[in-house]
Amino acid sequence: MSILRRRTIDDVLAEARAGLHRLAPEDAWEAVRRGALLVDIRPAAQRAAEGEVPQAVVIERNVLEWRLDPASAHRIPAATGYDLHVIVLCSEGYTSSLAAAALADLGLHRATDVVGGFRAWSAAGLPTDSASGGALVGAGAHGSSA
Repeated sequence: MSILRRRTIDDVLAEARAGLHRLAPEDAWEAVRRGALLVDIRPAAQRAAEGEVPQAVVIERNVLEWRLDPASAHRIPAATGYDLHVIVLCSEGYTSSLAAAALADLGLHRATDVVGGFRAWSAAGLPTDSASGGALVGAGAHGSSA
C-alpha cells in the first residue's frame, strides 16, 4: 500500500520557482526591451484596479497554455517556438511563478516571471498606464480560436 504524500501550496510554489530564473522588475523590463514577450495574466478586475503595463500582452491565466504553446491550434501569433522568452506577470509574483513553470513544462524553457509582480514593477517606476480596457488576447475558451 502506498502512502500519498501531501504537499502544501508553499511546497508547490517552491518547486515551481526552483526551476525558474526569476527576474527583478528592472531586469524584466530590459528583457522586454530586447524582445522578450511580457504576458500579463491578471484578471480584468485586478488590471482595472492596479493599472496595466503598456508593452504586455494580456492573456488571462485560464487559457495561457493554449495561447503560448507553439503546437497549439489556438496559439497567439507571437508563440513562434519553444525558444520564446516569455515573462509572466501577475499582481504579486505568486501565480506567475506557477504559470511560468507550467509553460516550462510545455517546453518553453525560457519562461519565467517577475519577482513581486505588477506591484513591484510599478514600485520600481517602470512603465504603467491606468487600466484602459485594452485588447484581451485569447479570452475565449481553449477550444475557440484566438
